[in-house]
Amino acid sequence: MIEIKYKPIGTIHSPFKEAKGVPIQPTAAKNVKGMVEVFSEYVEGLKDLEGFSHIILIYHFHLSKHYSLLVKPYMDENVHGVFATRAPARPNPIGISVVRLIRRENNILHIKDVDIVDGTPLLDIKPYVPQFDIRKDCKIGWLEKNIHRLPASKDDGRFLK
Repeated sequence: MIEIKYKPIGTIHSPFKEAKGVPIQPTAAKNVKGMVEVFSEYVEGLKDLEGFSHIILIYHFHLSKHYSLLVKPYMDENVHGVFATRAPARPNPIGISVVRLIRRENNILHIKDVDIVDGTPLLDIKPYVPQFDIRKDCKIGWLEKNIHRLPASKDDGRFLK
């Protein structure tokens, strides 16, 4: 198998200086402000992005140093397969967050609903389009009985050990 390498296109800035205490999903980080600094060589790729109210940030969990195929996620006491969770300790530590785009100032994107640690390397940006991204009649597996925990759930540092 070939090795795949990605080069960051920018850096995500947030008020969270460490993983512990970060809301675990953007909907639990309502109104938390942040910025995306896109490196100068990629600024041209931001053309027309300001027409979207939400964007998808794809990033590298740079603080994740190991992974396990079985994890105890934040919102449950039971162990689940890592691919049935959004835990950051993954074979390929890639994260995604749908955030609100407030405005663009050249290479800086001002965003809200940030659930990302300050200094996180940004891999890609995609526009959020409800007609593409929303699915009806979805099942959410083991989360069905635990989804009510989301507003109070925060990173407790368990995936940094």
